[in-house]
Amino acid sequence: MLIEDALEIYEAGPDIVVKTLCEFCDEINNLNDKVRNLEERTARLSKNSSNSGKRPSSDNVTKPKTENPGNKRKIGAQPGHKGNFRDLFAKDEINVFEDYVLPNCPVCNCETIPTDGPPRVIQQMEIPENPIIKHEHRSYPVWCENCRRIHYMPFPENIAREGLVKVRMTALVAYMKNVCHASFSTIRKFIRDVLGENISRGQLRKLVEKTSRSLEVPYTELLGRLPLEKKVNVDETGHKENKEKFWTWVFRAEMYVLFKIDKSRGSKVLIDVLGKEFDGVLGCDYFSAYRKYMKDFDIIIQFCMAHLIRDIKFLTALPDKETKEYGQRLLNEVKDMFGIIHNHENMSPEEFDRALEKSREKIIGVALKDVPSQPDKNGKETKRGAQNMANRFRKHGKAYFEFITTPQIDPTNNIAEQAIRFIVIDRHVTQGTRSIKGRESCERIWTVIGTCALQGKSAFEFILKSVQAYFNDTAAPSLLDTS
Repeated sequence: MLIEDALEIYEAGPDIVVKTLCEFCDEINNLNDKVRNLEERTARLSKNSSNSGKRPSSDNVTKPKTENPGNKRKIGAQPGHKGNFRDLFAKDEINVFEDYVLPNCPVCNCETIPTDGPPRVIQQMEIPENPIIKHEHRSYPVWCENCRRIHYMPFPENIAREGLVKVRMTALVAYMKNVCHASFSTIRKFIRDVLGENISRGQLRKLVEKTSRSLEVPYTELLGRLPLEKKVNVDETGHKENKEKFWTWVFRAEMYVLFKIDKSRGSKVLIDVLGKEFDGVLGCDYFSAYRKYMKDFDIIIQFCMAHLIRDIKFLTALPDKETKEYGQRLLNEVKDMFGIIHNHENMSPEEFDRALEKSREKIIGVALKDVPSQPDKNGKETKRGAQNMANRFRKHGKAYFEFITTPQIDPTNNIAEQAIRFIVIDRHVTQGTRSIKGRESCERIWTVIGTCALQGKSAFEFILKSVQAYFNDTAAPSLLDTS
């Protein structure tokens, strides 16, 4: 507006001046609302794994190359580094011995005399040129004079169940498919180029399906045991199957891990797996399905403190000054609590418990005190981030601190997130599942992989024992056997 325009409005009288000021005020308020909304949208778009539940792989981790002239560290082993060397094979592990004795002195060519000193040793290992052993089972025809028919002796049941591929190779295919994240095409190439045999994709699928059937009993055993556990951590991740959305759930108990693939991401899955009478503590994030399960069946829940910290950090990234200060106050108190946890070795159990209780009260107090609030002209809250955080503490504040009175539960849900990590890798490499049988197979084999990793056992050995028991119709091994 020019000065002449302003004077014209002024000279037009009070009514015109008031009307113009009101119009300008409304326009300024509308523009302020637009700016605030754009700033909030910008803050949401800037979410990453440090201030939200987004996975770390979604972050832009590209960093500019910087030269540090003070760092002259070269690649490779550093001076003073103690090398790591593998132990020698035991004598009974060696298949072939090759002895070397120097007949003549390399200096003067005189005949040498053997001594009793220890030899120098180089040990080697190799794969046989043709590692596949082929068996042929023959059942010859016999004639029966009485019934005037030719009969064949039935093959043993385990031989019929095995079919073309025997136990160890069946277990190897399943291991490569799920532990090594290899596709059927990759496994075919390995068998063709390394083992020297051809095998179809359909045959490979049958071998994985046989392995899945062999793991049904161990998997069902864990499924029945989960509702009896005193603590279980849960997490879920999504994937596509034939363009439809599915969810892989992980249930992490103290000594085993169980995976469940379902079309639902709701509390129905928790009811199906844990039941309505679950009496333990459930560690999880703040997702709505867990809150509904908690409300409907009075379940004790430990919400993840790590997720809470990320959500609070997001408040400190918002443009509103009051919300940012509120988030910073809350973040400082939570950090102080974790400082107490990290310093617990220097405190007596009584002092540690008292310090945690005091810290809990301070966090809840800060969360509910002086919460920023500013309704707009329509009564809608403009500082929703702070208000939502305060409502979270009003409704579920206690559920963030169950670990104080329940020592066996962790304050974070990291152990469930770690257990599900290799599933995300497998999904990206193998493109997930395509059928009900594929889902069952993945559930069971992933459960074996996760549980064996937790127990420090070989997943291949467990798969091998399970397949062997299935082919021979004997009792399947148990994943609950931690000996």
